[in-house]
Amino acid sequence: MIKIAPSVLSLDFSKFSEQIEVLNNHADWIHFDVMDGHFVPNISYGPKVLEEVKKLTTLFCDVHIMVSNPKDVAKWFIDAGADSITFHIEAVENHFEALEIIEYIKSRGVKTGIVVKPKTTIQEIQPLLKAVDIVLVMSVEPGFGGQTFMHDSLIKVKELVKLRESLDYNYLIEIDGGIDKDTGKLAKAAGVDILVAGSYVFNGNIVENIKSLR
Repeated sequence: MIKIAPSVLSLDFSKFSEQIEVLNNHADWIHFDVMDGHFVPNISYGPKVLEEVKKLTTLFCDVHIMVSNPKDVAKWFIDAGADSITFHIEAVENHFEALEIIEYIKSRGVKTGIVVKPKTTIQEIQPLLKAVDIVLVMSVEPGFGGQTFMHDSLIKVKELVKLRESLDYNYLIEIDGGIDKDTGKLAKAAGVDILVAGSYVFNGNIVENIKSLR
């Protein structure tokens, strides 16, 4: 069963409590896009937003950190109540550092994952696949909401599905960027487990938009 993870990056903060309540009744996860203005050319929010959301929900809180110092930021968001942390392979020096961060996140009782940017190959993260719970495939360049879906990302999804089956791994495959009812269908057909959608969910009727993704 596909999981729908609306991104609070697109939430209307003037209707914060109201919209979180709608997600409580209709979404599966809540997704947080954390940007530092350095690793990506935009700034979003800090752990305080997660703390406030956690007061209003029992949904799984999925935190994607687009930052230059992933271990530090992972700690802050774990302390704030994150249920999962996904970070970028490009933000670390090598696989050893990535594994150290993965082990730290897991030691805190939190799910962990690695992110694949549009120009990142699956081969670059393959040594980490056995250790992670989630692989997040970016179907846009990270840093901004509302971008157009990159269809090449589906090739990576299919590759991850094959690797998971052939190597008997257990990671979930998540996709983020340009997801709507049409691209969502393509992603589901390719084998995605989790759809992240921001602009599409929050522009208009949230309930109907989530239903259209299922």
